[in-house]
Amino acid sequence: MRLGIRLKLMLVSLAIIALSFAAADVYLTRGLETELSDTARDDLFVRADLVAREAAAAHVPLADLAGWEALAARLGAVAHARVTFVRHDGVVLGDSEVDASGVLAMENHGTKPEIVAALGGGRGSSTRVSTTLKRPTMYTAVAFDEGDGTTGIARISSALDAISSVTARLRRLIGIASLFAVAIAVFLSSFAASWISRVARELTAAARRMAAGDLEVRTHVRTSDDLGDLGVALDELAVSVKATLTDLRAQRDLQGRILDGMQEGVLVLDKDGRLVMMNPALRQMLLLGADAKGKLLMEVVRHADLHELVKRARAGRTTAMGEIDLPGIKPRRLLTHATALAGEAGGLLAVCVDVTDLRRLESLRRDFVANVSHELRTPVTAVRSAAETLKVSALHDPDPQVATRFVDIIERNAERLQSLIEDLLELSRLESKEFKLKKERIDLAVVATIVFGLFRQRADKKSIKLATDLPPSLPLLHTDQRALEQVLSNLVENAVKYCPAGSTVTIGAAVEKANGKPDAEIVRVSVIDTGPGIDPKHIPRLFERFYRVDAGRSRDVGGTGLGLSIVKHLVEAMGGSVTVDSQVGRGSTFAVTLPSVGTAVRRSGEAEEAR
Repeated sequence: MRLGIRLKLMLVSLAIIALSFAAADVYLTRGLETELSDTARDDLFVRADLVAREAAAAHVPLADLAGWEALAARLGAVAHARVTFVRHDGVVLGDSEVDASGVLAMENHGTKPEIVAALGGGRGSSTRVSTTLKRPTMYTAVAFDEGDGTTGIARISSALDAISSVTARLRRLIGIASLFAVAIAVFLSSFAASWISRVARELTAAARRMAAGDLEVRTHVRTSDDLGDLGVALDELAVSVKATLTDLRAQRDLQGRILDGMQEGVLVLDKDGRLVMMNPALRQMLLLGADAKGKLLMEVVRHADLHELVKRARAGRTTAMGEIDLPGIKPRRLLTHATALAGEAGGLLAVCVDVTDLRRLESLRRDFVANVSHELRTPVTAVRSAAETLKVSALHDPDPQVATRFVDIIERNAERLQSLIEDLLELSRLESKEFKLKKERIDLAVVATIVFGLFRQRADKKSIKLATDLPPSLPLLHTDQRALEQVLSNLVENAVKYCPAGSTVTIGAAVEKANGKPDAEIVRVSVIDTGPGIDPKHIPRLFERFYRVDAGRSRDVGGTGLGLSIVKHLVEAMGGSVTVDSQVGRGSTFAVTLPSVGTAVRRSGEAEEAR
């Protein structure tokens, strides 16, 4: 059973009072008994002295038991006490409360303490239960001269009933006083306990609210005692804890924002290998949900290389590093640093950096260098071979056509090198975001006329027809004219290069609704040819740098392998997209989507007139 502070204080008060009155009872009653006993003894000695003088003056013969009996009876009446005369050998001569026949039957008193003391020192006393009267009795004995040179003893005894009565009354008074004191103590202790418990309850309630997180609460206890000091201490504690928690929350929020904003994945394991913390970047890398926290790493990530890395870090108590390939819908490659945490009894911190794009770029760089080297090697080799031949023999050949043929080879390969370098520089500007667009209102018909003018002579040589298929109400485009001209030029150039004689290359357009924006319009610009078409297996890689459907034929016609890659980067820079639709033997369609400004061209001939 739980005792409250109020009941405890009352019980303590009552216990103190009870012990105090018990001690007082013992001390007072014993002291009073001692004092009354001493007084009674002194009084009995006085009467015993008087009785002894009377017995000595009476000169009653020792053999006259009747005389001693009568003397004892007379002096007992005078002394108001029991008077007993004892001979020096302990034989009782007379007793004021026992008749003659009873005296003869009384035991020898020679061994009684008071008799022994009186025979030895003239007087003695003792207190005991009388064997005759069966009551507590005080005895005093005084020696006297019996007249024949022998010593007799006059003994006076008195029952202690009066002393017992006085001490009993004293005990009753102490008991009554104790009851009054207890009643007063109960009232006062109850009041004091109620006040103290009220303050204590207020402090307890305030402490519980602080423990529940309400650090704005204050005790408001302003007493000058220990409870007041406790209240002040609790208020100071609340202020200190609030400041500490505010600082901790700020640090936690800052740490959370840092972890949430990191592109690197952060993972913390406890000593049992359970997930303690992981940031959003890591959850995205490993495709994990927030419910993974608290689970074993082996339960949520089943990857042998990762577990081996963690095992090595824990075993060596140092940093273990390695790259981990994660298969799946979106394969990733993670560079992972795993470090055992000192003082965490086996805890571990792992930082994962997604190097998928980095490794892909490294691979692209290697491929790019290899492709560029390969593309440059052919014209450079041709130029060197032609130059060496020209130097050694062609210049001295009597036929001038021989030298001219080698000069043509040098010139043709130099032009190819120039085209390759220009395309590389253009692609570099696009990828480095150095290419700046200048958006303006553009009439597609005007741009198509300019582009066809560049390739008209080449198309006529191969009997290729150049045509436009533009709707009369085609809106103006909102884009960069130079970029659009380059895109269409590359697409038309490729069509003219690879289409056989008698083919048709058409620039067409159509207006469509933008996805997700019903009120916005886009223009789909298409370059359509009736050439040999492209095998579907080549289409996914068609816009890669240096990728060729037919490498030998592409080099024969002078292609660099960068045109379609430049087209893709330019279209994306203009905010559009490019697609390919092709069938082998039926031609190809390259479609580019571009934003419009919603203003239609009213006359189909406006473009030509503006030009």
